[in-house]
Amino acid sequence: MSDFRRNCIEQKLLIGTFAAIPHPVAIEVTAASGVDFLCIDWEHSQISRERIEDLIRAADVHRVPAMVRVPGHAAEDIAAVLDAGAAGVLVPRVSTAEQARSVVKATRYPPLGARGVGPGRAAAYGYRIPDYLAKANAELVLAIQVETAEGLANIAEIAAVDGVDLIFIGPGDLSVSIDAMGPTGKDRLDAAIRTITQAALSAGRAVGVFRPSADDVGAWSEAGISFFILASDTMFLGASLAAGVDAAKQGKHAPWNKES
Repeated sequence: MSDFRRNCIEQKLLIGTFAAIPHPVAIEVTAASGVDFLCIDWEHSQISRERIEDLIRAADVHRVPAMVRVPGHAAEDIAAVLDAGAAGVLVPRVSTAEQARSVVKATRYPPLGARGVGPGRAAAYGYRIPDYLAKANAELVLAIQVETAEGLANIAEIAAVDGVDLIFIGPGDLSVSIDAMGPTGKDRLDAAIRTITQAALSAGRAVGVFRPSADDVGAWSEAGISFFILASDTMFLGASLAAGVDAAKQGKHAPWNKES
């Protein structure tokens, strides 16, 4: 079993970020920052299928696991990123146990699933297919994203599906789905997150969540969440630049150069 999957299922604290900038330089800069993993965001960014393989290569240079958030449940998309060498997948909008079983089937080779065998990068373009087949089921991380009212209602059944490694909570879509947007909906959203967390932990699944900043990671870690995706490379770029511009206009030291 890879260290990444072992650390996930053993619920060790893991901190990563979404990679939305479609260039290997951005991946290398982010990987060198000390993150435990990257999640290349194919769902909500302008990253093409062909580019994903180059981004995974860039993460591999720094030995940082790169998983991919695929656009949906299509087995072909899941197979494409795994064949490209992704350390795992994050599958969005899983709202029923049947949907969870379908993505398990797409990520695992027989007899656990129905993933097709191909000579992709992960299998050294065909040179090491037997070696890859022997370890892929045990090493690849399957994280499913629960982010709808339907998923919240079905969380016990979803979490019970064999083959799911991690339940990942998407607070943005969840808040819209359960009508808990903004400050007035915070308590309701937090309660939903805790419900999903407890159900997943009771089923022996690790739990992850997206957070726009690190401000409340400690609190959610105490609640049992161990896998955090903080913001994204684009969000960090924008926030850092805005802080630098603001500091410059006020005659302060830039946040990245406090000793100057």
